[in-house]
Amino acid sequence: MSGIKFSSEQMDKLKNAMHRAAMPGTGSLVTTTEETQNARGTEEAGWDAKGTNLAKGTYLRVEEDEMAAWLYLAPPDDGQIYTKNELITYLERNGVVKGYHSSNLSAMIKKKVYDREILVAKGAKCVEGQDGYFEYLFSPEEYGVPKIREDGTVDYTNMSALQNVRKGDKVAIYHYAVQGTDGYTVCGAEMKVKPSRDLPPMRGKGILRENNIYYAQSDGKIEVKDGKVDIQNVHEIMGDVDMIIGKVEFFGDVIINGNVESGVVIRAGRNIEIHGTTGAATLFAGGDVVLSRGIQGGGKISARGSVFADFIENTMVDAGGTVQSNTILNARIYAKDKVITTGKKGVIIGGYTHGLKGIEVMAAGNDAEVKTILHCGYEPEAFSRLVDVRQRERETKDKISELVETMTEALREKRMRGASTSAATEAKLSQWNRLKDQYFEELDKIGRERETLEEIMEESKGASIKVDGNLYRNVVISVNAEQKVIDRTTCFMKYAAPKSIIEGTVIIHN
Repeated sequence: MSGIKFSSEQMDKLKNAMHRAAMPGTGSLVTTTEETQNARGTEEAGWDAKGTNLAKGTYLRVEEDEMAAWLYLAPPDDGQIYTKNELITYLERNGVVKGYHSSNLSAMIKKKVYDREILVAKGAKCVEGQDGYFEYLFSPEEYGVPKIREDGTVDYTNMSALQNVRKGDKVAIYHYAVQGTDGYTVCGAEMKVKPSRDLPPMRGKGILRENNIYYAQSDGKIEVKDGKVDIQNVHEIMGDVDMIIGKVEFFGDVIINGNVESGVVIRAGRNIEIHGTTGAATLFAGGDVVLSRGIQGGGKISARGSVFADFIENTMVDAGGTVQSNTILNARIYAKDKVITTGKKGVIIGGYTHGLKGIEVMAAGNDAEVKTILHCGYEPEAFSRLVDVRQRERETKDKISELVETMTEALREKRMRGASTSAATEAKLSQWNRLKDQYFEELDKIGRERETLEEIMEESKGASIKVDGNLYRNVVISVNAEQKVIDRTTCFMKYAAPKSIIEGTVIIHN
């Protein structure tokens, strides 16, 4: 190579090619002075029309995203001096029109920075704004997280639906929307940010707004549901509830800090919390039920929300949400969401357990092979009802259609006869109108029932039974209308019926 000689023009081309090779795949735009001059014509070679005098080998590199531009400045010919204006003119002629790094440009001239890339322009990224939001000065979650004991079981005693406030307490602060800042590229392209929006004033009961701060208007329990703040009174009993008291009814929350004996009936418009033991009591809750020490003895729980209990034994549970417990023994469980047993044991033994969206347990059944039924998805009865409801809906629509046709014909005849219409015809028309109203009322009722059943079918899609430990012999696994009896003890299994056939897969733990 020592014998090969290159002209200055060849050296410039070689230097530029080496620079391109050093940045593979960048997609950057590189413009040399030679390329610029050739594009403009020979009359602009050397000194150009705007007074730039940049030596051959100078080039401009613009990043692919046009967020930065780098200038490689070749040394000037002897006796020549670059100016900052020349550099800016060169940038402008090559499409870099915004975001100039003025100090770097000045330094390149003053300190004669040559033969290296210098950042000369930088775009501005968009700065996203923030929509308005409410800062709650209380925890909007309904419950705290249950504590895991050393033996792996879950302690439900620290779960509380209560978050109390006093009259005059601050409950929320509204933070107004902050608008963002638009961005731009070095080539002048603008990047717009999405406008930030403010929220409407907070809605709810028992709150007072002053500017952007919300205060409690009364003492009570506070929570957020569907974006509304609600402050309600709570009925709290510090001791036990026995048959002498007999019945507790309250439109809000009921909190019992003692035991509940068998035979007691508790009705709450909202949530029920019992921090002692619960016997064969009957509990009705418009919200959730939390039993810190479980329930046994043949009681009944009906909740529109979820049910949380240390253990559930010989009890019937009907929940609109999830049923979660450490142990379920010989119980009948119905959950419109999932049934979950927690802790190292997390077992279901005996009884019938139904979770519409699924069941998750650590173990099911026992060595004694007590018959245990686990069912997820829609129940066969629900499917049969849906078929029947759809048939009744079609029949009712046919009846309405026939009746409307009969009434239309009678009305046409009435218009033709005018005043001579018989009293019998008038009576029939009146009777048919009443019958039509009955049919439409029946159709509306059937439609609501059909929608409920179709919703059950939809929510049951993808339901499965997951056993993360031992699954004992004689346990019955049922998904939708399908059923399977476990003929030998196994473990770590998941069952589903994607094609109306129960399929079992092994759970693999990493």
